[in-house]
Amino acid sequence: MKKLAHARLRGALAVEPSILQALREAEMGAEIERKFLVRGDAWRADATSSTFRQGFLSTEPERTVRVRVAGDRGWLTIKGVNVGARRAEYEYEIPREDATRMLETLCKRPLIDKVRHTLVVGEHTWEIDVFEGDNAGLVVAEVELSSEDEVFERPLWLGHEVTDDPRYFNSSLVLHPYKDW
Repeated sequence: MKKLAHARLRGALAVEPSILQALREAEMGAEIERKFLVRGDAWRADATSSTFRQGFLSTEPERTVRVRVAGDRGWLTIKGVNVGARRAEYEYEIPREDATRMLETLCKRPLIDKVRHTLVVGEHTWEIDVFEGDNAGLVVAEVELSSEDEVFERPLWLGHEVTDDPRYFNSSLVLHPYKDW
C-alpha cells in the first residue's frame, strides 16, 4: 500500500516539457537545494534554533504557495516544480499579522510546525528541520547550493538523500503527514 501511494505521488509530479525547459533556463528566482535524512543528534551542539509554523494555500505540484511565520516575521513563498534539486522560488516578506491570519483561515490542514536548527559545516549553512505535530519524528537536513554539481562537505550525521522523494516535500507532508506513513 505504501509503495503504491508513493508511486501515485511520483506520477502526480509529472510535468510538461515546456515547464521543465523554462525552469532550466530561469536564473533569477531559482533555488538549488539538496535534502537528507539525519542520523543522531550530534549536530545539535553547534546549532542555533528558531520555531516555524507554515501552511499551504496551494499544494499543486506545478506551483506551491506557502505562508510562513517565524518569530515576529511572516513570508509568502511561491515555488515551482522540482527538477532534480532545482526549482523556481519567489519569497516575499509580508506583515506577520497577515501571515497569521492566512494560516488560521486560508491554509490547508494540518499546518506544519517545526524547529529549524542552523549550523555551518565547511563552506555551507545547513538547515535541520525537526518536525512536530502530525510530522513528529521526521528530521531532515537541507543545504542550498549555487549549482547542482557543487561539491559540499557531508557531515557525519548526514543520512540517506531524499531530494528526489516527493514524500519529503513540505507540501506533501500536509497531504500525507509522516505519522501516516
